Amino acid sequence: MKRFISLEPLITFLLLFITTFSLAQVTSYEEGKKYILGGLEVTGLQSYNEQTVKTYTGLRVGQPITVPGEQISGVIKKLWGLELFSDIDFYITKVEGDEVFLELNIIERPTLSKVTINGIKKRKVDDIVKDTDLKKGKKITESLIANTKNYLQNKYKKQGFLNARVSITTVNDTSETNAQKMVINVNKGDKVKIKDIIFEGNEKLKSKKLRKAFKKTKEKRLGRFWKKSKFIEDDYENDLSLLVDKYAENGYRDARILSDSVIKLDDNNINIKIAVEEGDKYYFGDIDFVGNSVYTDRQLSQVLGIKKGATYNGVLLRERIADDSKPDAQDLSSLYQNNGYLFSSINPVEVSAQNDTINFEIRIIEGKETFLDHITVAGNDKTNDHVIFRELRTRPGQKYNKSDIIRSIRELGQLGYFDAEQIKPDIQNPNPNEGTVDIAYSLVESGSSQIELQGGYGGGGFIGTLGLSFSNFSIKNLLKGEAYKPVPMGDGQTFAVRVQASRTFRVYSLNFSEPWLGGKKPVRFNLSLSRTQQFGTSFDSRGRIDVDKSRGFAITGISLGLAKRVQWPDDFFTISHSLGYQLYDFNNYNIGLFSFGNGSSNSFTYTLGISRNATSGGRIFPRGGSNFEITAKLTPPYSLFSNKDFKAIRDESEELLEEISQLDPNDPQAIALNERREALEEERFKWLEYYKIKFKGDWYTTLVGSADKTLVLRSNAEFGFLGSYNTDIGDVPFERFFVGGDGLGNFTLDGRDIIQLRGYENQSLTPINPTTGRQEGGLVYNKFSLELRYPLTLKPSASIFALTFLEAGNAFNNFQEFNPFELKRSVGAGLRIFMPAFGLLGIDFGYGFDPDNVSPQAGPSGWQTHFIIGQQF
Repeated sequence: MKRFISLEPLITFLLLFITTFSLAQVTSYEEGKKYILGGLEVTGLQSYNEQTVKTYTGLRVGQPITVPGEQISGVIKKLWGLELFSDIDFYITKVEGDEVFLELNIIERPTLSKVTINGIKKRKVDDIVKDTDLKKGKKITESLIANTKNYLQNKYKKQGFLNARVSITTVNDTSETNAQKMVINVNKGDKVKIKDIIFEGNEKLKSKKLRKAFKKTKEKRLGRFWKKSKFIEDDYENDLSLLVDKYAENGYRDARILSDSVIKLDDNNINIKIAVEEGDKYYFGDIDFVGNSVYTDRQLSQVLGIKKGATYNGVLLRERIADDSKPDAQDLSSLYQNNGYLFSSINPVEVSAQNDTINFEIRIIEGKETFLDHITVAGNDKTNDHVIFRELRTRPGQKYNKSDIIRSIRELGQLGYFDAEQIKPDIQNPNPNEGTVDIAYSLVESGSSQIELQGGYGGGGFIGTLGLSFSNFSIKNLLKGEAYKPVPMGDGQTFAVRVQASRTFRVYSLNFSEPWLGGKKPVRFNLSLSRTQQFGTSFDSRGRIDVDKSRGFAITGISLGLAKRVQWPDDFFTISHSLGYQLYDFNNYNIGLFSFGNGSSNSFTYTLGISRNATSGGRIFPRGGSNFEITAKLTPPYSLFSNKDFKAIRDESEELLEEISQLDPNDPQAIALNERREALEEERFKWLEYYKIKFKGDWYTTLVGSADKTLVLRSNAEFGFLGSYNTDIGDVPFERFFVGGDGLGNFTLDGRDIIQLRGYENQSLTPINPTTGRQEGGLVYNKFSLELRYPLTLKPSASIFALTFLEAGNAFNNFQEFNPFELKRSVGAGLRIFMPAFGLLGIDFGYGFDPDNVSPQAGPSGWQTHFIIGQQF
């Protein structure tokens, strides 16, 4: 049966629609008719004030307006520019005579109320929210979603996650008006590794050699730890240019990459295929210099260092002209810039190529000699200007010298008041016509004061330490209340006070240093005061320590020193002089460590030191150069001017000791003999006479890495010897060498040197005296170490680097026993953290391969853990 559909309802609906549309809309499409704006209504608003929107449009009731026209179009464009709305429409609601009434209908974009990110670690969410600016209240737009998605995918692709996928969804948040929650799902997938790097067309250079040219793009190989095999596109593009350089280094000037492709094997592995065209091998021909008047051709040739007939090396030629990878490179540009010719330009030009030989002209425009005009510093909020300017090697009126700028950066970094990584010299206002230039040093101050607060248990009781060190102190402002922020600072002086105490000992010290005595020359003045007290102890029936403060041993000391930078052999050298006095006072302190327990000894010393500090890269993490110091500590040879028979004194003391050993220690005769022996020992060591020679050298070598991620090798060698002038007196019982362990010597009784050798217990490598059977300290020691250091971060707030080490060393009872090859060896790894307020903190795990000197029968020392607090780098 056929069914018929009536058209009447449809026709009725169309007529109603056309009638309604005509009333509200048809007028709006009339061509440019002029009206008077009778009214403006804004609809669709949810969070914005209607009057605010009206004001922003610039439309006012009563003004002439053309509909449609440029005014309407301009308002729409202006509103779209805010990126706050998803739709904007103007409607004519009615027309009365020459007045028109408009409706502005707006649909607001939703605002972001909350962001949830899935698929990444929680601690990294805040960084992503910050980087993508996904803060609460931000309008959600298509571009925001697209940009966020692209940012995250590119971020993880740069980290080797080529299959990273990001999806973003939004849902309405009913708890807020016109708000949406954003959910970001991140699926990083696995890192894509490079299985093989395949070369085609290479006949002259082997594929293995070409693969080595890549610094960061490496094949997956078992045992490769330093360079990962993940694929990162930016690194790969940079390595392709290095591939061309590798050919240029070997004479193939015309070598080029024909094509390269990344071949996906699976979700986790790819191959890289590179087709090359090698071309012919070339050699250097004649190299002529043109335009040079300051230096002769011979002088320039020596610096260039390229001989006729040598294999063409485009990379070497470029570096010998201007090596941008090293601030202190030995190249032609530096040669000119170190002699005032900042505006010189040097360009190598190929003038002819005959068969396989290329002839060059090095064309030089020397320019005008350049002099320094203004030198300024910025960023030193605490440090006074004069402290900075006295370290600068650049002065107004001086001839421009690039090496002086590099040296100034080094000197500022060595102060320790500024972040060495952020010292930036800015060349400003270069004027080639006048031959002048300004230099502005940009500095970032880092904390230069340290607090030491320690607590621990040892020696039968609690040990507390409080230390304050101010390395940028200002003593002249001590009486100025407004200068305390929190202490007077800014003049580059050092002031340190330290107190350490327990039930059994107390240590007090005060140090002051002025690096520029008088303010005109780099003459350092040092003053040090110290007081150490050790009390007598015994054990009760329960094994607890009893402290007897009526018995004890004390050292009171004072030293004054002057150190001056010298110009010969070069201006990295410093010569220092110091005078010191120590009073060793014994009061019934018979513990066997010293040869007498009652009386006193005096030590008056002169110390001569020669040092050369030429490290670069900052005080905390040096990257190059060396630092060595040799010191000679001497006492006057009192016995030379004395009429005492020290041999007789010593012989009698030894005879008495032999007699005492045959008696009961509590026997009155033994006590009397011991009192006589101690009197002889006191007379023997009333004025100590000795000489002490020490050497320590550190060398730093950058092996691989970029400016902020550098693998540095630190090589170290040390040697020490304590000798006597008069064999009749013998060796002094003080100032000896104790080797092994963490090297921390915060509390030392007798001026001893504590030598670090990790992998062994503290001082366990100190030799045993065969006569007494005790560790009385060595007279000779030597030590060698190699450390590989890698920085994890070098920020001003905290500098952290990891290290591995090899060490070897030993100590000996006398020079006759000394054998530089009889060493105790160790290996290990550690971590260092330097925070300006607390100094250096660290931990080392070391394995000792050899027995120590305390219990040699126990076999290798094995694993030892060492905590480092306050030790220097």
